[in-house]
Amino acid sequence: MKSTLIFLFLIPASLLFSQNYQSAESVEYDASQDRWLIANGDNILQRANDETISFFGNGSATHGMEVMGDNLFAIDGSILRGFNLETEEEVMALPISGAIFLNGLTNDGMNTLYATDFALNKIYKIDVSDLDNPSFEIILESTFATPNGILYDGDNNRLLWVTWGANASVRAVDLSDFSLSLIQQTTLTNIDGIDSDAAGNVYIASWGPARITRFDKNFANAAETVTTPALSNPADIGYSMTTNVLAIPVGGNVIYVELEAPVATNDLVLGDFSMTIFPNPVTENSVLQFELKTAEKVTLDLYNIEGKLITNLVKGQQPNGLHKVVLAGLNLKNGAYFCRLKGEMQEQSYPFAVQK
Repeated sequence: MKSTLIFLFLIPASLLFSQNYQSAESVEYDASQDRWLIANGDNILQRANDETISFFGNGSATHGMEVMGDNLFAIDGSILRGFNLETEEEVMALPISGAIFLNGLTNDGMNTLYATDFALNKIYKIDVSDLDNPSFEIILESTFATPNGILYDGDNNRLLWVTWGANASVRAVDLSDFSLSLIQQTTLTNIDGIDSDAAGNVYIASWGPARITRFDKNFANAAETVTTPALSNPADIGYSMTTNVLAIPVGGNVIYVELEAPVATNDLVLGDFSMTIFPNPVTENSVLQFELKTAEKVTLDLYNIEGKLITNLVKGQQPNGLHKVVLAGLNLKNGAYFCRLKGEMQEQSYPFAVQK
C-alpha cells in the first residue's frame, strides 16, 4: 500500500555542535542516569542532562550500541564489548569470528542481542547471560538485501531491519521459524537506523532524502516524516521513551528532537478501548484506568523502559465498561515504564514515570 507522507517540521530540542563529535554513528539513551551515550569512532561519549559532554570510560564503539540491564553493549569493529553503566569499566569482549562489518545492534530486554553484518548479509544472535562466557551463533545466513539498523519486535516475535541502497526497505525475520518477509517497500535511498517508541511506532533514518520517517506499529497507515535543520546522512538513531526525544547522529553532530508523547495510530482508528494513569508521574496513590466498549479477552502488562516485562496486571475475559487497577504495592524504582493493554484485535500502550 502506498503511503501518503505528512511532513512535520519540528524544532530540535537541542542543536549541539561540539568538537567532541567527530564521527557520531550511534546513540543510545541510559535512563538510569538520564544521559545519552554516543558511539564516536575511537571513543564513547556521554551527554548529560545539562548538555555537557564527557568521555564514557576508555572504551570505543564504531557502530551500534544497546543499553540492556546494567550494561552498555557496543560494536567495536568485529568485537562486541560490554561496559558497566555505573563504573564505565569494560566487563565483556566477544570477538565475532568471521564477521566483516558488524553494524546494527538490538536486544530483547533479557539476555540476548542481535547484530547485522553489513558486508556478509548475516544476522547474529549473541547470548550475554554470562558475561564471562558470552557466545554467538548465526541465525540468518542471508538477508538477501544489505542489512543496516535492526530492531527487536517482541510483540510479533521478530526482528525488523532496514536495508541499504536504492528503493530501500524494511524487512523482518520471524524468530520462531526464521522465515523472511518484506514489511515496507520504500522509494528511499540508504536507510541507516531504526528504532521505536512506547506505542510501537517505528522510526527509520534515510540518507536520500535525508529525513526520519515514522510508521505506525503495523505499517498500515500513512507515514509521517520528521525533518530538522542540518540533517545530513542520519545514522543509527535512538529514541528515549523517558523524555520522548529522538537523537539523530549525523557525523560531526548529534541532533536531539523533542517529539510529542507517542500515540499508537491504529489505536486511534479502532478506538474500542482507552487507557490512562492518574496521577502521572506515578505515586503509591496512582490508579490505572481502562475502558472496554465490548467484553473481550485482554492482557494488561507492565514493562520497563527497555521493554522487559515486569508483571502482568490483568489477564483473561473482561466485561465491558470501566476497569481500575491500583498501582500501590508494586514498589517500582524511579524511572520510565509503560503499560500495554492488548485485546483480541487491537492494543494500546501508555508510558508513565515513577519519581519518588
